Amino acid sequence: MPPSKSPLTHHPTSTNHLTTPDPTPIIISGPSGVGKGTLIHKLITTHPNIFSLTISHTTRAPRANEIHGMDYFFGEFIEHAIFSGHQYGTSRRAIADIMDRGLVAILDIDVQGVRQIKSGSSGVEARCVFIRPPSLEVLEERLRGRGTERDEDVRRRLERARREIEEVVQSEGGLYDRVIVNDDLERAFEELERWVFGRE
Repeated sequence: MPPSKSPLTHHPTSTNHLTTPDPTPIIISGPSGVGKGTLIHKLITTHPNIFSLTISHTTRAPRANEIHGMDYFFGEFIEHAIFSGHQYGTSRRAIADIMDRGLVAILDIDVQGVRQIKSGSSGVEARCVFIRPPSLEVLEERLRGRGTERDEDVRRRLERARREIEEVVQSEGGLYDRVIVNDDLERAFEELERWVFGRE
């Protein structure tokens, strides 16, 4: 009898009228304001029977309007980051639950989390794509256009974005399998869609 495979590693796929994507979880990263959330939402709503977004975990207590299992899980991690004294991350169970439903897990994880997963300690295989702005000037316009960011928050987000972009560029494909410039949402989505379905 052949050895059983981990639920979080690659396994064969079936085909249909669309090219069925590789079932390996997909990590989508990018700076705040780059349009990453919009692209993820568009990918999932366009293909609801193929992709599902993992729910993050946190060690902080739920806020009044948050629901366990919908906004966050409040518990364990395979990758994590600390913000304001609390851990945020993704669990092995969150990914396995999606894969058990026959869907491809989408993870919204920052560069720090990708480094942790790529180190091999998590035991999770993933395909990684980084969404970057056409320039930091454009990113600043988008952040300020929200009207919800204080000036100091915008500066902090821009500095973090600069460091992340530099790290991704310097890694020369070591961290990410694909880098997509979001200079136009529809064009960026088409490129993301082609990549996740293995059409290029």
